[in-house]
Parts: sequence; C-alpha cells; structure tokens
Amino acid sequence: MSDVDLNLSKAYESVIDKINNKPEIAIILGSGLGEFGETIDNKTYINYNDIDNFPVSTVSGHAGRFILGKIGDKNVICMQGRVHYYEGYTMDKVVLPVRLMKLLGADTLILTNAAGGINKEFNPGDLMAITDHITSFVPSPLIGKNIDSLGTRFPDMSEVYSNNLLSIMDKTAEKLLIPLKHGVYLQTTGPNYETPAEINMYKLLGADTVGMSTACEAMAAKHMGMNIAGISCITNMASGISNTPLSHSEVKENADRTAAIFQHLLREFILSI
Repeated sequence: MSDVDLNLSKAYESVIDKINNKPEIAIILGSGLGEFGETIDNKTYINYNDIDNFPVSTVSGHAGRFILGKIGDKNVICMQGRVHYYEGYTMDKVVLPVRLMKLLGADTLILTNAAGGINKEFNPGDLMAITDHITSFVPSPLIGKNIDSLGTRFPDMSEVYSNNLLSIMDKTAEKLLIPLKHGVYLQTTGPNYETPAEINMYKLLGADTVGMSTACEAMAAKHMGMNIAGISCITNMASGISNTPLSHSEVKENADRTAAIFQHLLREFILSI
C-alpha cells in the first residue's frame, strides 16, 4: 500500500464512525468565508487534528475542522478551513481532504476561495463563478503511482467545472439579483503575493483571478469523477493592477464585507442542485 493509500485509509477509519448521514455535497470554504459553516443545521464537528494522518490548517482565519449536517434536505460536509501547498504539505496531503469527502459519499464538490482580481472589470467584493483554471504553476496532485480505485491514470480535464452546475449557479444569482462574474482562476504556490510582472504574464495567459488554492483540489476531485463548482470572492486587485501593497488582513476584511451576499448565494445554490 502506498503512503497516499495508507494516509487516506487511516483518515477514513478515523471519521467513518462519527458520520450519521452520508454526505451528498462537499464544500470547501476559503479565507474569510468560514462563517458559512455555522449556517448548517444539525451540525457535527470533527477537528482535523483528531483525524489520523490528516493535515492541519495553520493559516489565520481557517478553523481547521469538518462540519457535517444539513442545508435544507441536502446532507453536506463542509471544510471550515483548508490546507495549502505553501504550508509545507506535499500536494497529495493538500488534496487528501477532497479524496476523503468523496470516499465518505459526496459526489458534488463546491470550492470557494478569496482571490486577487486580474481582470480590470472586476472590483473587490465581486463574486466570480470559476469556469476553468490554470494549474501550470503548481505540481499536479496526480503525480506518482496512480490509485486506480480513485480514477484513471490520465483523466480528462476538458470540463473540470460542471457546465450544468454553472448554469444552476447563474440562475440562482439571477433570481437573487446578485451580480456574478465568470472567469478563469490561476493557482500559484504562495505564500508570497505575485509581482506585477507575474500578474501581467497571468493576464496574457487568460487568467481573471489568482490565488493559492482550489485548482489542485479541483484536479483531484475531477480525477475521482466528482461534479465541481467554484466561486471566487474578489478580495483585492492583484499586484500591479492595484497600487496598494497587498496584505492577508485586507483579504480577510474584504471577505468579511462580502460574507452575507456570498452565504446567501451559496445556500440557495446548494438548495437548487
């Protein structure tokens, strides 16, 4: 058994007895967006540090726990805080939570993040549905021996983010009168913010937003055949687009400012799936 298999197996064994209802929808909450987890009904908490061989969040604003419960009639499992490659974890550890949620029963994954805006038509506070991503600047989580029980050796990535879920999200936003941008998300390693020259390169490549998570999780989820949707909260304009020095406190502050609208959209979107 490979290390990836072993870590996943031990994590699964640590939590399976604590789960009363098989989750249908998995949600990962990004920086400043964790309060959505408290809106879940019939909550059960599982701290990451209580799970064998599981990575623990070290970033301010990431609670570091699973929340299981219900949103309407949907059984959900929510990550209140994710782990990142820049924290020093190997990429297979970064995506272990996604793989675990799939093994626990979730077929749909909703990824959220705080992102820097590259597209000059975006503004801090905007919400963007992720239509595609660029992962060329981080290692693939699928490198190494393929785990055939999870997915094929060479998975297709022509539609990582489900067009059907995107359509549902658009209709939900329209019904709620919430403006929703569309765009391409690009993941970097972090933890440093990008230089203006790097942002200019990403813009030329077709990226609308940039961040330090999400795309690798989507890749692992797609490998396992999950249906994926993504929402970015634009918390700042990227380096060179804005003349203001970037800071994590700004990211959290702007995410908090958008939290109510984000939570409303996410909840109604889940109910509409």
